[in-house]
Amino acid sequence: MSTEVKVPVLGESITEATLGQWLKKPGEAVAVDEPIASLETDKVAVEVPSPVAGIMGAYAVEEGATVNVGAVIGSIDAGTGAAAPVAAPARPAAAAAVAPAVTTTAAPAADAENSDLPLSPAVRRLVLELGIDPSKIKGTGKDGRLTKEDVLAAAKGAPAPSADATVAAALTTQATSGRQEERVKMTRLRQTIAKRLKSAQDTAALLTTFNDVDMSAVMEARATYKDLFEKKHGVRLGFMGFFTKAVALAARDVPAVNAKIEGDEIVYHNYLDVSVAVSAPNGLVVPVVRNADAMSFAQIEKAIGDFGAKAKAGTLTMDDMSGGTFTISNGGVFGSLMSTPIINPPQSAVLGLHRIEDRAVVRDGQVVVRPMMYLALSYDHRLIDGREAVTFLKIVKEAIEDPTRLLIDL
Repeated sequence: MSTEVKVPVLGESITEATLGQWLKKPGEAVAVDEPIASLETDKVAVEVPSPVAGIMGAYAVEEGATVNVGAVIGSIDAGTGAAAPVAAPARPAAAAAVAPAVTTTAAPAADAENSDLPLSPAVRRLVLELGIDPSKIKGTGKDGRLTKEDVLAAAKGAPAPSADATVAAALTTQATSGRQEERVKMTRLRQTIAKRLKSAQDTAALLTTFNDVDMSAVMEARATYKDLFEKKHGVRLGFMGFFTKAVALAARDVPAVNAKIEGDEIVYHNYLDVSVAVSAPNGLVVPVVRNADAMSFAQIEKAIGDFGAKAKAGTLTMDDMSGGTFTISNGGVFGSLMSTPIINPPQSAVLGLHRIEDRAVVRDGQVVVRPMMYLALSYDHRLIDGREAVTFLKIVKEAIEDPTRLLIDL
């Protein structure tokens, strides 16, 4: 007796997804509610749990295929205990190996085994590029799966790849020419990011205003209280709490940055839901810190820390990603000096933070060296005037340079 495995309800207005990866092979024992497949939606990766305990049956859908909500993707056969051998259909090419086999070079035996490990497409590409055996790396992701960070950390201490590994890493290329190309299908998340950002450029009247901020006061506050803060709240005191508080203060005086356009009307929000850009294996995602204007520093830092862990493990939910009235993007963690971020529709503004760099500035007629950061506010000029944008950035700058303003609401 077999039980069908169907695509679950994925969230409001989402009717289809891409089957990103099978997590169980035919013939393997499966526990009830154990993840057996990963689906990629427009926003997040969603794991499909097994409806019953038993033995993984045949796949009905290959990796990379588009599936609708309610569609049958596989089956669970009745049975318990050790998995009995099952004649499994051939794994899709994308799952069996990142690239087609080359008869002139034999891959190491470990590689054949590792082709069945639950590696994400990004991790599989990285493993091949670096010539690393994934079976020798301890995964820190969910259920012990490898993350890009695990592979990069292993690469730092790994010896240079052998000639065979170097050739294996270029299996998708024209190996004899020395000029290499690789063709990889975009994930559904990456496709959605591309469409939304291009739509923002086509629809909104985008403009970016810059300012710089002296980070001395915030850095001094962190250095003074970080140990006490972490001891009391169990989370590190970062910069994002200060900037979120500063944005809440500025949005109160310049409400247009926390508004949106619907048809011929402007919708003003009397709350601040901040979308915080977080790096995930499949791209940049923006989970939402809700009612950020009413949260404490500790609550903000805990929320962002939780989102970062979820993004790394691939467990962000639709609720985590939905909504948002304003975005803060921190390119500085990657070393960006200055950028012009793109708004996340239907939002009307995004604040870009950048790296902190010691620069010579004039204070009280004297040239001094201070830790400075460039701020960039990109906004929809249909709704926000230049004067409002400049005013908003000025309030944020003053609050960061004098954090006392955050306490006395000034």
